[in-house]
Amino acid sequence: MGGTMKTIAFAISAIALTASLGGCATVTRGTTTAFQVTSTPPGAAVKTSNGFSCDATPCSIKMPRKDAFDVTLTKTGYAAKTLHVRSAVAGGGAAGMAGNLLLGGIIGMAVDGTNGSMNDLTPNPMDVKLDAEVADAPAAPPADAPAPSAAPSPMASAATAPSTGPK
Repeated sequence: MGGTMKTIAFAISAIALTASLGGCATVTRGTTTAFQVTSTPPGAAVKTSNGFSCDATPCSIKMPRKDAFDVTLTKTGYAAKTLHVRSAVAGGGAAGMAGNLLLGGIIGMAVDGTNGSMNDLTPNPMDVKLDAEVADAPAAPPADAPAPSAAPSPMASAATAPSTGPK
């Protein structure tokens, strides 16, 4: 009978351990997420303030959930655009924390609270409309610059020019 009790105790322990890991946001959600960027027009280069990039939209970048960052999109002929992405606790992350309260304990809560697994990036997906660049207007002369002299019109110079033909 002693062997049967040990087997049952081991099985219960294994089930409890598996259940505690299932409630952990780190295990169920991971510390990274697919961050998707699209643009109008497509084909813009994407760079983030935390060192990630892609060559042309639409694209998907595997990003850490933990920290907020800025995203800059550039495309020839269009004004560059920079937007902010925030990282905040999401519904799925809160469920993972609740699983820790029930089964994972303080260690699971500490891990999930520090590695970003409870967070989501917002906005995700990010859809950006790029504005066409406006051509620069010619610069106005300084206010204290002398006004350009008026060139005589061709008609005025012909009327006042001395005649060189026969009289």
